[in-house]
Amino acid sequence: MNVNTETLLNYHQRTKHRLERYANGPANIDWDDQPNQFRYFKGCETLRLPAPGQELGVLFRDLDQPSANPNQPVSLANVGLLLELAFGLSAWKQYDGNRWALRCNPSSGNLHPTEAYLISAGHDCISPGVYHYLSHDHALERRAQFVEPVVATDLLVGLSSVHWREAWKYGERAFRYCQHDIGHAIGALRYAAATLGWSVELLAEWSDDAVAQWLGLDRSDDFLPEEQEYPDLMCRIHTQTTHAAGLTQLPASVWHGKAESLGARHFYQWSVIETATAAAHKPHTQEPAWLAPALPKLPSTCLQTAASLIRQRRSAQQFDGTMAAMPLAAFYRIMSAVLPSSLAPFDVWQWHAKVHLLLFVHRVEGIVPGVYALPRSAAALAGLQQALLQDFDWQAISDSVPLYHLYTGDCRRIAKTLSCHQAIASDSAFSVAMVAEFADTVKDAPWQYRRLFWECGLIGQVLYLEAEAAGYRGTGIGCYFDDSVHEILGISDGQLQSLYHFTIGQPLEDARLQTLPAYGHLPPD
Repeated sequence: MNVNTETLLNYHQRTKHRLERYANGPANIDWDDQPNQFRYFKGCETLRLPAPGQELGVLFRDLDQPSANPNQPVSLANVGLLLELAFGLSAWKQYDGNRWALRCNPSSGNLHPTEAYLISAGHDCISPGVYHYLSHDHALERRAQFVEPVVATDLLVGLSSVHWREAWKYGERAFRYCQHDIGHAIGALRYAAATLGWSVELLAEWSDDAVAQWLGLDRSDDFLPEEQEYPDLMCRIHTQTTHAAGLTQLPASVWHGKAESLGARHFYQWSVIETATAAAHKPHTQEPAWLAPALPKLPSTCLQTAASLIRQRRSAQQFDGTMAAMPLAAFYRIMSAVLPSSLAPFDVWQWHAKVHLLLFVHRVEGIVPGVYALPRSAAALAGLQQALLQDFDWQAISDSVPLYHLYTGDCRRIAKTLSCHQAIASDSAFSVAMVAEFADTVKDAPWQYRRLFWECGLIGQVLYLEAEAAGYRGTGIGCYFDDSVHEILGISDGQLQSLYHFTIGQPLEDARLQTLPAYGHLPPD
């Protein structure tokens, strides 16, 4: 076995939650010592973007018809809108003297390890260079200035992770959650681009070393040793229907600025995260491109604009356990939206589906409560049937989505127990376990360990927005008892692993919380 694969399998096993004990984490948490969610670079030129909150007429359901959405021009305002809808603030919450920001992209524990960078060349609205997006100020910090003429026209977005932000709260399991958040961010970026009539190409061949070089993350002296950023991926933003060739190498540059401290004391050191990070390091690869099928989604009845829906996305904290059943049409629309297709956001994903949904259905009209399966590829059906409990009946129940009935029964208590005893998994309309084709995927390509979690996060972002569009609310669940899930489903080896949970229902709002505008703290233009 590849030594890096073995390291990651050991990490995965070590960081499982179990009924008798949780994965290793801090013994206590000092909320006054939380790492700063916002990274600042001292010594950089700052480009303030036009006022956020711009609205476009594109409806959320219009994103299913991309040919009907015109390409918006590349302007500073539109680049700002792209970054805002992908990674910007959506609101502030306030209670009892405490105030915290919410963002358009979800994050485990609202800790936001993901950092976003913009690389621009050939656009009059932004001088060529590398920029860090500072979501708090809705501004670009210019990290690098290109000092040689650049002929190509390009717009790139790179993502990285500050693992410490998650590890501060979650300990050794945090590496998983950082990967979920990259998947969330991929989906958030793709939806944001779609509102502008733009598309996103994930540059799958790039190595982590190349991403680090282009984003300046290899300049280790610019970061505190305990607060390094780790490269994740690079995307090219296509602003026209025809795709022009972009930059092929990083132009000669002058770099500016150093990352300020995130402010938290580093009482705990989780060396296993560093070990897993090194084992999952991605080399340059040449992978055959896979095109998703031209599979239409079932119709959406949502009449909100895409931008307003993206800004209203929240993670539910509590559900109404007495809610009326979710309409069947709304449920099937959500199921159709998570299937691979040539529409946003899955057109950004260049690989066969490796993650499939096992559902605990509690309250959906016309569907008997119980356990159901949604294979996200036809090829996966036989493998799932073989891997799961042989008592499952695998009865197809729909002509519109590949949904299979496995077991009839009230699964609310089971769902709650499996999700670390959290009522959000049982008080909802349904909850989901995302089960990945695991062992064979990482066997010879250990870096794909991260990619499996990205795929889960991407699915999660779809579920978040589709829940809002249907008049409900979703929340990701990173805390679940891994092997207990496998035991309930009949998974007895490492071929399949549950990597993320999710739940959708009718939210109960906390009336004690005050909601403040996302950018009310900024001075007027």
